Amino acid sequence: REQARLQARVVEEDTEQWQKAPGFAGLERVGGADLSYTKGEDGSACASLVVLSYPGLEVLYEDCRMVAVSAPYVAGFLAFREVPFLVEALQRLQQGQPRLKPQVLLVDGNGLLHPRGFGVACHLGVLTDLPCIGVAKNLLQVDGLVRDELHREQIRSLQRGGDTFPLTGTSGKVLGMVSCGDSNSSSKPLYVSVGHRVCLQTAVQLVRSCCRYRIPEPIRQ
Repeated sequence: REQARLQARVVEEDTEQWQKAPGFAGLERVGGADLSYTKGEDGSACASLVVLSYPGLEVLYEDCRMVAVSAPYVAGFLAFREVPFLVEALQRLQQGQPRLKPQVLLVDGNGLLHPRGFGVACHLGVLTDLPCIGVAKNLLQVDGLVRDELHREQIRSLQRGGDTFPLTGTSGKVLGMVSCGDSNSSSKPLYVSVGHRVCLQTAVQLVRSCCRYRIPEPIRQ
C-alpha cells in the first residue's frame, strides 16, 4: 500500500529549466547514489553518495558509510531495504554543505522499469523530491521483457556511443531505454529508466553525457 501511495506521486516529465536548455545549461551538480553489499555478509553494506561537477565531472563531495541493513530482501521491494540509508546521506549533505546539493541524482538501480513501476530511483526521487534517473547494468525481466536472442541481437546492433533502443513491455508501455554509454560498451549496455521529475529522453541524454567509461561517472565514483 505504501509503495502504491508513493508511486502515484512520480512525475515522468522534465520539471527543471536546465533539462530543457541546450547542453543542459544551468546544470552544475550531478549526484550518484548506491548501496554496495559486503561479500558474504547480507546485512552489511556501504551507502555511498557522491556529487560531481557538471560538465567537468570532478568530485565535489563524497559520503561513504558502512551501514547495518536489517530489512529483509523481498523481490520488488528493494527500495524499502536501501532507500532510508540514501535519504540519510542526502540529509547529511543538506545539513553540512547545502550548496553542494545535487540538481539530479543517478541511482544504481531501476526507476519505472519495475514490476509495479516504482523502483529504487522512483522511491528515492519521490521521498527527496529530486530529479532521479535509474541506471542498471542488467535487464530486470518485467512486463514480458526477456533477455532472449532477440534482445541480444538488438544489443549487438548498438554500434557506437549514444545508440539506443526502447524497452517496450507487452503492455505497450516504454519502460526504459537500452543505451550504449561509450563506443566500446555495446556488448554491455546500460538500462536507463525514469525515476522522478525527468523524461526518458532527457534521462538517456544526461546519462550518456556523464559516461567516460561504460558506467556513468557519478555511479562509477
